[in-house]
Amino acid sequence: MTRSDLVELLAERFGQLTQRDADAAVKTILDAMSDALVRGHRIEIRGFGSFSINRRPPRLGRNPRTGESVHIPERRVPHFKPGKALREAVGAQPVESDERAPDS
Repeated sequence: MTRSDLVELLAERFGQLTQRDADAAVKTILDAMSDALVRGHRIEIRGFGSFSINRRPPRLGRNPRTGESVHIPERRVPHFKPGKALREAVGAQPVESDERAPDS
């Protein structure tokens, strides 16, 4: 599902919302979540999951083309942990092939 799919779904489900209003609502929510993560806050949505920031320590990597060692600096990366209800709902569904998944 893409952002535009979500906007369309909201506009269909709530008849009083126009496409523009639904887009503004989705944008506001995503912006607020992004701002909170940038500030280092944790976001918890009961029944869905939580978003937090994980720290990846600095390390030595290797350039695959030259074999040269490269210093990789510390990074902060977003992390999502699904809630129990979401894990159980996803786990209860039969496995279907994803059209976008590469062929193995």
